Amino acid sequence: MTKILYQPIEHNKQKRILVKFEFNDKLIKKLKETTDAKWSNTLKAWHIADTELHRIKCKLPVQEKVVTTLRQTQPITKKLTENNSLLLQKFIQQLQLKAYSASTIKTYRNEVHIFLETIGNLNAETLTIVELRRYIQYCITTLNLSENTIHSRLNALKFLYEKVLGRDRFFIELPRPKKHLQLPKVLGQQELRKLFAAPTNLKHKAILFIAYSAGLRVSEVINLRLQDIDREREQLFIHCSKGKKDRYVRLSPMVLDVLEQYYKKADIKPNNYLFEGQEKGQPYTIRSAQQIFTDARRKAGILKSVSFHSLRHSFATHLLEKGIDVIFIKDILGHFDIRTTERYLHVRKDVLINIESPIDDLYK
Repeated sequence: MTKILYQPIEHNKQKRILVKFEFNDKLIKKLKETTDAKWSNTLKAWHIADTELHRIKCKLPVQEKVVTTLRQTQPITKKLTENNSLLLQKFIQQLQLKAYSASTIKTYRNEVHIFLETIGNLNAETLTIVELRRYIQYCITTLNLSENTIHSRLNALKFLYEKVLGRDRFFIELPRPKKHLQLPKVLGQQELRKLFAAPTNLKHKAILFIAYSAGLRVSEVINLRLQDIDREREQLFIHCSKGKKDRYVRLSPMVLDVLEQYYKKADIKPNNYLFEGQEKGQPYTIRSAQQIFTDARRKAGILKSVSFHSLRHSFATHLLEKGIDVIFIKDILGHFDIRTTERYLHVRKDVLINIESPIDDLYK
């Protein structure tokens, strides 16, 4: 039986619970499905929100909650009331009927469950906008949640009250905290050369090459199928990515050569996904792909605090430096928000896949 260590900590100015155990795929999957688990490269462990529910599950002392600003007379319960429990089920059903992604459903479900747990015996359907303002204020001032977490919770509650309970524009009066504008962390060309040279395993090398060469998300890399590679037209088909969007991106000739070498020399040939894990026909896990990047970064001696996603940031930045129009880059990356680039939407999209990848410049 896997031994698990639980420890309350403060991480990035947030109260979290450290969850430490030896690598176990099944345990990681269960943790990610049932909590807001995040991996910390600094702590070399998983961590989850420090909530009453999680403390109970982890058998840690339960802290007294400061939620009396909602209604002084209402007691706090550890279990959802029947009405709120039914509302949560209805909420999840509505998300599923609208075909939201599994990741979004998980996030929204967790946010609403925390909210319902916090209000205790109060009926969520009867809360006013004034009481919801107090709840968000509690999240900001008492829980010290980050701006991103507050936005995530607001989005989930907005869906609950407007899409499930039918309160039109209910949240228009509720202000949102301004998000911190974080600049992407980018690798230079010399750093990229060292990073790509670090792995000796061809499969690992191919994963890093293809991620940077086309600016792919880690989920897009591991979900690439053999049938998504168009050698003749030098294209990659990205199926149902974030926002449920399909798109084509250019396949670098040099990366195609790396992929062919990887396939040719692989002891066990992939038969469905381009990069398969230990189970035949199943894709590599996101965690495994991220670990490949981390190992390569350390071996390359790169001290920057960068992640797998930094390959995507680097790709976009290097295209901008090559003089590629930002509207092309937006579409290549498959970004959903077009508010800042609407005036450029008349630009023809048939030239996107003919834009050379900056990876080809590294080895000319």
